[in-house]
Amino acid sequence: MPELNTIVPRDVFFEDIIVGERFCTTSRTISAHDIQNFCALTGDHHPLHTDAAYARSQGFPDVIAHGLFCLSVMEGLKAQTGLYETTSVASLGWDAVKFLAPVIADDEVHVEFAFAAKRPSSKASRGVVTETVLLVNQNNVVVVSATHAALVVTRGSAD
Repeated sequence: MPELNTIVPRDVFFEDIIVGERFCTTSRTISAHDIQNFCALTGDHHPLHTDAAYARSQGFPDVIAHGLFCLSVMEGLKAQTGLYETTSVASLGWDAVKFLAPVIADDEVHVEFAFAAKRPSSKASRGVVTETVLLVNQNNVVVVSATHAALVVTRGSAD
């Protein structure tokens, strides 16, 4: 398995993608306030996310973050690296999303991702990059896994 790089390249073009290359982002601590804000933003006030006693009655140590919040954090941490800052055309979607373990307030998470595949798109100026993406907590437990496809420009299209 290739080494996990902590320095992520910026503004990667399609041609720069090396399938199998792996990277790690910086960490972020998930706060109770973050979870409350996501409840307010989405309107999802399920008691697993808002009521600690209820969450404990369901076997969790405290309120848990929404799975979709965690998926958003994954994209945010990856975006903060500048990987595709000026070379991304679009996110083509997330597949095979698995919520494997709960994320609770004060968990510290980071993203590990790898370039799994790449192929030219129907437009010569673009290519499709597939990434495997993991959200990992402070105990090195994978809490979310997914596959992401991105549409990225080719080097010649930047001229």
